[in-house]
Amino acid sequence: MSETLNPQYNEVKRSVQALGAADQLRLIAEIVGQLRGELERQPVRSLLELQGLGKGLWQAVDVDEYLHRERSSWNG
Repeated sequence: MSETLNPQYNEVKRSVQALGAADQLRLIAEIVGQLRGELERQPVRSLLELQGLGKGLWQAVDVDEYLHRERSSWNG
């Protein structure tokens, strides 16, 4: 694993490695709990937010011509 360029990260890593196994596991559990809480506070997204996205790309397209070209390509 490559070493990061962040000196604080390396310092914390050394400090964690100096802890006993039980304290390391307890620290991991606390960090996971904190991260879980942060993720739960993020807003829930909906697929409906994508409605209408990219519709401008289709405005100049003739639907019948497009379908004809697509269906023609299926037959080789």
